[in-house]
Amino acid sequence: MTTSYRIAWLLSRFLFTVYFRYRVYNPERVPLRGGVVLASNHASYADPFLIGAGVRRPLNYLARETLFRFPVFGRLLKSWNAVPVDRDGAGATGLKNILSRLLEGGAVVLFPEGTRTSDGKWQKVRSGVGLTVIKSNAPVIPVRLFGTFEAYGRHRNVPLPRTVTVKYGEVLDFSKARAEAALCSKARLKQIYQEIADQIMDAIRDLEPCREKARFP
Repeated sequence: MTTSYRIAWLLSRFLFTVYFRYRVYNPERVPLRGGVVLASNHASYADPFLIGAGVRRPLNYLARETLFRFPVFGRLLKSWNAVPVDRDGAGATGLKNILSRLLEGGAVVLFPEGTRTSDGKWQKVRSGVGLTVIKSNAPVIPVRLFGTFEAYGRHRNVPLPRTVTVKYGEVLDFSKARAEAALCSKARLKQIYQEIADQIMDAIRDLEPCREKARFP
């Protein structure tokens, strides 16, 4: 971790624990080295930081490329491993930046739904995460966040002190899909992207709240 990232990481862990009564489950499932995709549901601006605060390795987060135009803030974002992407994260430059981080052995946080939910319900899954999985060969870990919509959803300007929980799932295996993608037609390839995205979202939904004691790694 860079000094800036570590300070933000420690501060986040403290604030989330005190204000949100932050709970973390199965952080040991996230490998400490090597490229990996952490795919999560999305309900709050705080989601990327909640995911990152639970593990002892730096994560890469997506941020709109326009934010990097501000000199001081842009440097701060870079020190926090922010990945510049266009508005919806589907552009060629954004994809190239994401794949580059993964190939360099970084961990990248992605949201298959693309944007924050407006009503707390599950949203339609975009195929972009499937494309990233095929192109990168990185393992995928589903992550589910609980309580973030109630604490800091789109309908709130100020976060409320509600309990929030992050649970990391088991690694998903897409070796068969990758093997087929290497040989199939373009039409089939698009279907594979969407199938992978749907499978990842199903795995996120399947992560149930834990009853055992939560812990930090």
